[in-house]
Amino acid sequence: MFRSIFSRLSLVFAVSLCTSSLLWGGIGNPTFKVLNPISHGNLSIFPVVTSYSHDTSEFITLDEGIRSGEVVVTESGRAMPLIRGPHAHIPRSYGAQVNHLVLVNNSKHPLILLAGEIVTGGKQDRVVGKDLLIPAESDPVDLSVFCVEPGRWTGASDQFSTMKSQMAQPSVRREAMVAQNQQMVWDSVAASRSVIAGAIGGLSPAAKPTTSYAKTFEDGNVQKVISQQAAPIEQSYSSLMRQLRDQHAVGVVVAVGGQFIWADIFASTPLLEKYWPKLVRSYAAEAMTTRTSAKHVSVAAAQNFLDDMQGTRETIESEPGVYRQAESIAPDFKVFTLASLLPGTGFDLHISKIADPNAEPEVLPLGIK
Repeated sequence: MFRSIFSRLSLVFAVSLCTSSLLWGGIGNPTFKVLNPISHGNLSIFPVVTSYSHDTSEFITLDEGIRSGEVVVTESGRAMPLIRGPHAHIPRSYGAQVNHLVLVNNSKHPLILLAGEIVTGGKQDRVVGKDLLIPAESDPVDLSVFCVEPGRWTGASDQFSTMKSQMAQPSVRREAMVAQNQQMVWDSVAASRSVIAGAIGGLSPAAKPTTSYAKTFEDGNVQKVISQQAAPIEQSYSSLMRQLRDQHAVGVVVAVGGQFIWADIFASTPLLEKYWPKLVRSYAAEAMTTRTSAKHVSVAAAQNFLDDMQGTRETIESEPGVYRQAESIAPDFKVFTLASLLPGTGFDLHISKIADPNAEPEVLPLGIK
């Protein structure tokens, strides 16, 4: 049965959050500890370790699913032939729509879909707007997405692939996840493309005509510069990860120009490792397109940023027996938590903390470093 995002059970609570057990910790209530940062230029990445890790070996990523051919993403008007079962409800189709795609998970494993992942093809490239867990051998699922290729509305291909080099950088992810506004996503894409073009002295002839975020950041000249920014971080972190496996390294806190912008926390080290190559390049792209100088940020401040997860209001969307997605809202940040409710799980798969870009950076008392 075709499952619209609007048909899922959604609950909104406008209450003071005295506890955050739903959002923060899951089963085992792990403690997260921030370690010394790895820095390059204006980018600082703080590894995060935890006291407890979960078994995520049954889950697959979008890259894995599309690469195997078992996960298919199409424009919304092309999903009907994929519907299973003799009595399956066939939805009325309104054709392709900018902010909707359809995904079918034909694999025998549940699929994790992260906000910020970019799918390329169809009538235009899109960025996924929210984390989602899709069960094995699913019916078609309606995805909430945003265009990251303004100006094109012609079919490049019937099906979609993924942007293999990176996820959308945090400023683009933020507009999709928090603002949920198509024009703001377009504005962020345009600003990033403009800054990156200036930073490298102009795009290559092949990349100049396109408005595609994916094609811009997969351009050879851009890739070379991003690699120069990301490589020192990636190599240092990969080396550190090997040393931290027993400590359950599960995520990072990210600062650009001395200001904390993001945290990504996963349920296990293997799950983090699957996303890490694309994440680190997205952080590098953010650092490149943010005109700030390098500034010192302390471990204590990063730990404070990570520990502060309680908002004043909470929104929960849930599909019973599959997932729970919670959004904790505070004046200067939002926290998004995707938890698996599948049999044998019951833990948080991914937590994103997104800082308000206009918030003042934290100033610690003298003597705290």
